[in-house]
Amino acid sequence: MINKNQFGRTGHASTRIIFGGYALSKATQAEADGILDILLECGINHIDTALGYGNSEKCIGQWMEKHRDDFFLATKTRSRSYKGAWDDLQRSLKQLKVDYIDLWQMHGLTNPVGWERAMSSEGTLTAFIEARNQGLVRFLGVTGHGSKVPAMHKCSLERFDFDSVLLPHNYIMMQNPRYENDFKELIELCIERNVAVQTIKSVSRRPWEERSKNYNTYFYEPLETQDAIDKALHWSMGLPNSFVITAGDMQILPKILDAAKRFEKQPSDKEMKAIVEKYDIRKIFSY
Repeated sequence: MINKNQFGRTGHASTRIIFGGYALSKATQAEADGILDILLECGINHIDTALGYGNSEKCIGQWMEKHRDDFFLATKTRSRSYKGAWDDLQRSLKQLKVDYIDLWQMHGLTNPVGWERAMSSEGTLTAFIEARNQGLVRFLGVTGHGSKVPAMHKCSLERFDFDSVLLPHNYIMMQNPRYENDFKELIELCIERNVAVQTIKSVSRRPWEERSKNYNTYFYEPLETQDAIDKALHWSMGLPNSFVITAGDMQILPKILDAAKRFEKQPSDKEMKAIVEKYDIRKIFSY
């Protein structure tokens, strides 16, 4: 089974691996139900999805009648306005077929203009606070992609006491001194405030050059072999008290879960340099 840690201050012991609902963005319900069986078999108890993930919320909603108590359920809104966020929440609750969401997150909050709007009195944050006060959501978080995310998340935590953050973390990104420094400063702040840290892009290989391979991952071509996935995932899991969200592809999911079951320690720098060279691993975001 996959180990669990306390998910920040929420009181929930989440599996170190969180199911990334983007994998279901193009799934049929039958395919999604097959994934549910895998999650239950592995003991995964935390799902992360988003309103913008195609079929994902609707597929997951079909599970909730029988399995609501089995999962800590997180979703996201991309709206930066009060009304837009409320409308998104109502749609998510309907599609997920639940009365409340455990973690509601601002999706991709990295653009400074959008950030200012979201944090204003007429923005997303006001809707977030009201939804929490009404019991429609329990906890609040921020997410983001790209190289600016750690710095933007620090700004978000300075503006409001969010319960979780979500951002990229892999070996190749952490070789950039600026990203590494911003990331470490964010982690120190999260430790101080007991904010849950979720990481993504653990098994990214390189940017898509052509969509010749039938994978559903959005930003990047993923690693494919079990050895490479083992090393990359174990390196990301080496960040203490953090959680790794699975790649957005159903085909890779079993390999990720298999690797997670066998995690013991973070691979050495020598081991990681070897797979970077062997699999031509490259950065997927500019700095």
